[in-house]
Amino acid sequence: MEKQNLPVVVVGAGPVGLAAAAHLVERGIEPLVLEAGASAATAVREWAHVRLFSPWAEVTDPAAEKLLAPTGWTRPDGTTYPTGGDWAGQYLQPLADALGDQVRYGATVTGVARAGRDRIVDSGREEQPFTVHIRTADGGEERITARAVIDASGTWSTPGPMGANGLPALGERTAADRVSYRVPDLKDPAVRARYAGRRTAVVGSGASAFTALALLADLAKEEPGTHAVWILRRGIGEATYGGGEADQLPARGALGLRAKAAVEDGHASAVTGFRTETVERDDDRLVLVAEDGRRLDPVDEVIVLTGFRPDLSFLSELRLGLDERLEAPTALAPLIDPNVHSCGTVYPHGVKELSHPEQGMYLAGMKSYGRAPTFLALTGYEQVRSITAALAGDHEAAERVELTLPETGVCGGAGVFDEPGTAQSDEGGGCCAAPATLQIGTGAPAASGGC
Repeated sequence: MEKQNLPVVVVGAGPVGLAAAAHLVERGIEPLVLEAGASAATAVREWAHVRLFSPWAEVTDPAAEKLLAPTGWTRPDGTTYPTGGDWAGQYLQPLADALGDQVRYGATVTGVARAGRDRIVDSGREEQPFTVHIRTADGGEERITARAVIDASGTWSTPGPMGANGLPALGERTAADRVSYRVPDLKDPAVRARYAGRRTAVVGSGASAFTALALLADLAKEEPGTHAVWILRRGIGEATYGGGEADQLPARGALGLRAKAAVEDGHASAVTGFRTETVERDDDRLVLVAEDGRRLDPVDEVIVLTGFRPDLSFLSELRLGLDERLEAPTALAPLIDPNVHSCGTVYPHGVKELSHPEQGMYLAGMKSYGRAPTFLALTGYEQVRSITAALAGDHEAAERVELTLPETGVCGGAGVFDEPGTAQSDEGGGCCAAPATLQIGTGAPAASGGC
C-alpha cells in the first residue's frame, strides 16, 4: 500500500508525457512530470516554425481536453494544421499549467533504478519502488521515489549522424560549427544569414529533408548564390519524392513535389548513392567524402536530417526488453518496422506491447518507437491511456485499447504547406480511407483502411 501511494513519474512534458499525466489524474493517480526544459514542450518549441501534417483534431488528447475544459480552453478549429509553435503555445503549455505543481521544470533525469537494487539483483526486486535521480537547473542532485515510471522523453535530443553506418562520419564532430541537425528557421535573421548565398549539403531522404530543400529553394529565389546539394544514400526512383499528386495526404505529397521542383529548377542538385564516410576541412568550407572515394565540391554548411534514436543511457540499471534493430519494445517492434509499415499501417497498441521485464517501467510516445519514424500523436495518446488503465488495475480497459481513425487519415510528420490554413482533401482516399475502430491486445486490427 505504501508503494501504491507514491506518484507515477512521467519523464518529459511533451505531448505524450502531458497526456499521460492527464490520464493519471483522471484515474485518481498522482503524476509527477519531470521536464528538463524551462517550459512545457521544449523539444516542440525547437521546431516551432514547422507545420504538422496532422490537423488539430488529431493532436489533442481526450483526457487532456477534459482537464483543460474548466480553465475555459477551447480546441482550435479541428480541420486546421498547427505549427509546432501553435501546438506548444495553444495546447501543451495550457495543459501543463492546468496540471500545476504536478509538472516540474528544470529537472533532468539522469538515472532510473529499483530502490536498493542494481540491474543484476533478483531478490525482492518487484516489491521495491523506483528511484529516479535528477539534476536540477542549478546543478543540484535529487532522488525521487515512484511507484512506476513512464518515459515519454522522446528522441529529439539524439538525432542520427551523417555517417551511413549509424556512427558519425570521421571529422563530423570537429566540424560541428558548420553542421546542423535541424530544419532551419529561415525567418530568423541569424539563421537566414547562415545559409543565404551559400552552398549547403542536405543529408537525408524523408519529410524533414524535403522541408529543408523547399526552404532553401525559396531562399535561393531571393538570395543569389544560394544552392543546396541533396545527399541521398540511395538512387532516385519513383518513390523518392513521396506520392506526389497521388499521395493519400495531399500536403505531404505537395511537399515532395516542392523538393522535386527544387532539383528540377536548379536550386538543388542531387547526389545519389553517396554514403558519407569523412568530413574534411578546406579552409572555411567542408568536403564530404563517400565510402567509395567520391569527393564533393566544398560546401559552406551541412544539414543532417537522418532521423532520431532513443537515449537509453539513464535507463541502464533497468531490465528492458528491446528489439535489437529498432531499440523499441520487442512486442511493438514488428508492428512499427519501417521496412514494412508507414504511419497509416501501424495500428494502435497498449500496455501489452509496451511492457518490459521490469514491471512498472514503460517507454511511451516517440521514445517507444526507438529508431522507427512512423509515430503518430493519436497512437501515443492511446499508449498512455492503456498504460494508466493498467496502473489503476483496470486490466480490461488496458487490453481494450481502441482508436477510431479519421476519414482523412492520421499519418503525421512535419513539413511546409503552401496553404497552411486549409484542410486536406478527401479525394483519392485518406491514409486510412474509411473510419476504422482498431482493437489491440487481442491480435490484428478488426478493420483497417490501410495506406
